[in-house]
Amino acid sequence: MVVHKAPLAAPAALIDDDSRPYVDWPAIFAGAAIAAAISFVLLTFGSAIGLSLTSAYEGEGMSLVGFAIAAGLWMVWVQVSASLAGGYLTGRLRRRQGDATEYESDIRDGSHGLVMWAVATLVAGLIAYAGAMGAAAVVAPTVGAAATAAGAAAGASDESSLLDPTALLVDRTLRAAPGAEPAAEGTRAEVGRILASAAMEDGALDDTDRQYLVATVAGRAGISEADAQARVDQALAQAREIEAQARAAADRARRIAVMAAFLTGASLLLGAAAAYFGGTLGGNHRDKQTVVTGWYKAWGF
Repeated sequence: MVVHKAPLAAPAALIDDDSRPYVDWPAIFAGAAIAAAISFVLLTFGSAIGLSLTSAYEGEGMSLVGFAIAAGLWMVWVQVSASLAGGYLTGRLRRRQGDATEYESDIRDGSHGLVMWAVATLVAGLIAYAGAMGAAAVVAPTVGAAATAAGAAAGASDESSLLDPTALLVDRTLRAAPGAEPAAEGTRAEVGRILASAAMEDGALDDTDRQYLVATVAGRAGISEADAQARVDQALAQAREIEAQARAAADRARRIAVMAAFLTGASLLLGAAAAYFGGTLGGNHRDKQTVVTGWYKAWGF
């Protein structure tokens, strides 16, 4: 693609009308529409590429951190490309007024590109917010219905236990001989709270709580006190492991969120700079009647 000045083009007509505002909104809206459309297309392709890099199986596909970095870099590329194209179109379509010098015209063209970027960003933000709220409104009842159905199918009296990560640990700790009656909900809740508290306190388990757990497990399972002590120690170690995994997952999610927020902010700033540059470039090409070979009348007639 070659860019050159049209040899027979007439100079751009200047509009000398003091009553006409400096801000050319039709050009801004046209550029914002183009920028939004390009962003949508590129993000659609990016979603397809991202899904191909992930896997539901552990150890396969790209790591979560690598995926976050790749997604952030793609977001930067999308912002810069869409903002540059939209800014260029805005500057090219803006009607120049006769009271502006070359320097002032460049400033106005770039400012129009920047306003275009602001409009496109606000529209995209509103659409994303509305989509998130709509998805939440649809997903919340679905999840609630699924949890209720699962609880009914399992015969659970407490549906929240289905989502408790320590529920299985409590089951194993209080497991009795086959055919025995299940442990009372009050006993299960109390044992779960003791294990969770001990795990959060870096392994500190009060002697009274330990004696209570050992006695409860021994009476419940019909085993010796030594065997009950071993089961309690094993349950406590597993509770600490669950707590450590939860803290590690939360910290990893926090770091990824910080990285994503930083890359999103950086991409928006780069998009603003690209829009300003594109608007200035488009206005310069407008004034010089620049022809892009292969684009202007690309069909050959």
